[in-house]
Amino acid sequence: MSQFFRSLPLSVAALALSLAAPALAQSPAQVCGADHGPSRLVVSGEGQARIAPDLATIQLGVTTQADSAADAMRQNATRQSAVIEALRGAGLADADIQTSGLNLSPLMDYSDGQAPRVTGYQASNMVAIRVTDMAGLGGALDAIVEAGANEIRGIDFTRENGLDAVDQARRDAVADARRKAEVLAEAAGLTLGPVLSLRDQPRGNEGPRPMMRMEAAMADASTPVQPGELTMQAAVEIEYALIGDGACTPQN
Repeated sequence: MSQFFRSLPLSVAALALSLAAPALAQSPAQVCGADHGPSRLVVSGEGQARIAPDLATIQLGVTTQADSAADAMRQNATRQSAVIEALRGAGLADADIQTSGLNLSPLMDYSDGQAPRVTGYQASNMVAIRVTDMAGLGGALDAIVEAGANEIRGIDFTRENGLDAVDQARRDAVADARRKAEVLAEAAGLTLGPVLSLRDQPRGNEGPRPMMRMEAAMADASTPVQPGELTMQAAVEIEYALIGDGACTPQN
């Protein structure tokens, strides 16, 4: 303590120190006292960010029919091998091609008044492929159809690493929650206090789930495919303390 404060009486020195030091903000608990606690406001917020997909997953394959099971499988194997070679020729690595379904079943005739009978066999061999070349996706589809593929069961667009977009969605969710809290606090004549708790609310079992918005058209010649955008979504729940006249509630 300086010589000036040491020369003052104790009460005067204390008053001088209180005037010289900056005022310290009081917490809601200090404002309300020991027997009362701050009122709490719980709000939720949502945010989203859009990002272009960089990965397409496609289920495709070959279905063949023949009089015997062996012929159906043999024809299927020949055509599916050609399809896989076409996929490799389109730039896909073996790691991006995975068998997803293999099926052999009889073809039955259920004519009225007759016992069911086998008229032939159907073999199906499906693969799941991962394509990262969005610009060349249409050409790859054309190549596999020309090679013998006669089944394409939809396209799913995703993002291999969308963490930046998810983080932005979370920031927007927090901002959305705070905006709602400020409006509610102002309407009640109170002031928004500190954050008491903050919870992330993942969408689904694996965090915010991408929601696909896609337009695709299949044609006999070149196959146009528009990947569109992915929407990364996030949600949060924030609990705030409230400050102001009437904001303190008795503690249980």
